[in-house]
Amino acid sequence: MARVDMADTENGGARDERSGSRFRSALDRLRGDRGIWRRGVLLAVCAVLLTLAMAFHAEIPNRIGNLGSLNETFLPWLGVLVPVLLLLALLRRSATALIALLLPAAVWVNLFGGLITDKSEAGGDLTVATHNVNADNPDPEGTARQIAESGADVVALEELKGEMVPVYEKGLAEAYKYHSVQGTVGLWSKYPLHGTDSVDIGMGWTRAMRSTVSAPGAEVAVYVAHLPSVRVKMNAGFTANQRDNSADLLGEAIAAESHERIVLLGDLNGTMNDRSLNAVTAQMRSTQGASGDGFGFSWPASFPMARIDQILVKGVEPMSSWTLPETRSDHLPIAARIKL
Repeated sequence: MARVDMADTENGGARDERSGSRFRSALDRLRGDRGIWRRGVLLAVCAVLLTLAMAFHAEIPNRIGNLGSLNETFLPWLGVLVPVLLLLALLRRSATALIALLLPAAVWVNLFGGLITDKSEAGGDLTVATHNVNADNPDPEGTARQIAESGADVVALEELKGEMVPVYEKGLAEAYKYHSVQGTVGLWSKYPLHGTDSVDIGMGWTRAMRSTVSAPGAEVAVYVAHLPSVRVKMNAGFTANQRDNSADLLGEAIAAESHERIVLLGDLNGTMNDRSLNAVTAQMRSTQGASGDGFGFSWPASFPMARIDQILVKGVEPMSSWTLPETRSDHLPIAARIKL
């Protein structure tokens, strides 16, 4: 009996000793692994640079290849880099990188967190829509039919090729009694139009117009614009000078508008974050930003990455804003409901 007790004691002591040894070994490894702070320094630097690119995007100069505007065009997508860096930090087991990633995450939420929630409200007096139909649209009849079925009261179309104008006029005639086409842009309305004219945005041909819509209970000045396209070139960077100049001229026209209620519909080839569109965006509100659900990206239609098609308002209250189903264009149509 004594031998059994002694054996139990000896085995228990051995187990305790092994357990204590493993615990001390793990503790020593934890204490000695100062590398979790030294590893991932490069990832931490990347996180800080990402934070600066988002928080101080307006300070990135446009002098070299319009780099600032290019960054602002796709600014929300910088947030995609946060989970990528997070995964790398976890693989590297870097505490330094993990802590540094809190910075860009917080900045992104501050900049764009409000766009994630649905801010739409019921009600409104007027539904407006805009669509760059694409000059090479292979199905203008179908596109016109989809636009008519949207139920919008006022519709703006951009990139209207001359020979396609009669197709759109025919396809929209039943839904919209009034319309006007100026150059490559047009406006269709269920309510009377007057004071219609082209707007000079310095392109040498007409890509902007203005008309007054006599909506029930109030008149609204409606502008339609298709600003010049931008390109990313290896030898020139983000070429947007012509667009920027046209935006300044459009902003001047809107600033001189005598009507209290103003709606701008069109393809601005730029986002609300792009400081080069400030002549327009500084004096108007985005319906998507004020009353939309999500980012409302409209281009390219196959995989929308930016909202370059805009509905901007002044003197009216945006109630809701959304994208419409894809047509055969490379842009998605967008719509908004406003309270006059």
